[in-house]
Amino acid sequence: MEQTWRWFGPDDPVPLAHVRQAGATGVVTALHSHYRGEVWPVEAIAERKRVIEAAGLRWSVVESIPVPDAIKLRDAGAAEAIAAFRASMERVAAAGVTVICYNFMPVVDWTRTALRWPAASGGLALRFDMADFVAYDALVLGRPGAADEYPAAILAEAERRAARMTPGAIAEIEFTVIAGLPGAEGSHDREGLARAVARYDGLGSEGLRANLIAFLRDVVPTAERLGVRMCLHPDDPPFPLFGLPRVVSTLADYQAILDAVPEPASGVTLCTGSLGARRDNDVPAMARVLAPRIHFAHLRNVTIEADGSFFEDDHLGGGVDMVAVVDALLREEARRRDEGRADAEIPFRPDHGHLLLDDQEKKTYPGYSAIGRLKGLAELRGVIAALGRGA
Repeated sequence: MEQTWRWFGPDDPVPLAHVRQAGATGVVTALHSHYRGEVWPVEAIAERKRVIEAAGLRWSVVESIPVPDAIKLRDAGAAEAIAAFRASMERVAAAGVTVICYNFMPVVDWTRTALRWPAASGGLALRFDMADFVAYDALVLGRPGAADEYPAAILAEAERRAARMTPGAIAEIEFTVIAGLPGAEGSHDREGLARAVARYDGLGSEGLRANLIAFLRDVVPTAERLGVRMCLHPDDPPFPLFGLPRVVSTLADYQAILDAVPEPASGVTLCTGSLGARRDNDVPAMARVLAPRIHFAHLRNVTIEADGSFFEDDHLGGGVDMVAVVDALLREEARRRDEGRADAEIPFRPDHGHLLLDDQEKKTYPGYSAIGRLKGLAELRGVIAALGRGA
């Protein structure tokens, strides 16, 4: 498996020299200044590649070329946005980057309610607290009908939380939930979020899934021609937020999409933390079933609490059997090598990580500090070495 590291470009507090010291050989990045659906400039792609290679690394994965709401809604502007996606894909492929991660989450990207939650070890973790989220959705944002969508016990706790929230606490949750986390495709204020959510009224899960499949049928032939592997990232968390449909949350979701677009270029980003945040997802089993279409992996772990809240745990802790997942990926690599496939090696990155040691006093992107991911990569590297020795 290829060891990679997410890097947010020249402004990332973790420099490429540290990425190389961590033992990664590949970089996962995107042109984050071009996140409004425009075509990525050839010069900017070339410069990003030059900087990465000058550090002794290679640009292994694009994460992500954004998929604007116009595509997800299939409304005015969709054709232009799809053409821009194709053009950006052609340009990064021409630069030699042929693995592209993307997601299809409407309005809000990956979502947490706390960015510095104290873990038992003393590290600081990312957390999604269900009652805090419901308090914001139903009682602060006041989304119409929201209160009817949640279990009575969670809503009652949310009401208790909301009654105690200071303006500062509300602002902190609001910033965390809707202002945009690293790599997200946009950010909102409260009024803008309400307007964006309302655009999806009446679409539903079937409508969003149909639009995703239509998008893939538009772009996968181009990916096939270019030798690109597209990797659909699961919803994070893998359940609806703000009443919006989410259609990449379960094995059945993935199977419906992959069956509808069976070309090998249409594949999966196996994110163990995203999928692991849903109790009925058996992530190792999903890895085994989806293995032939897995082109990229995010390896991290979460612990789910009784009310559906979850926090980011150690990479080898939490509820996902990470050893079983890595074993499934290594077996798939071996199968591909036996077939003589050029894409036998699956790139992975240690996704997220606790805020540890003196990183707690540094400027870091939430989830993307150096030491926590270094620890995770070292643990995963040990699992790979141990399983490889027994193969």
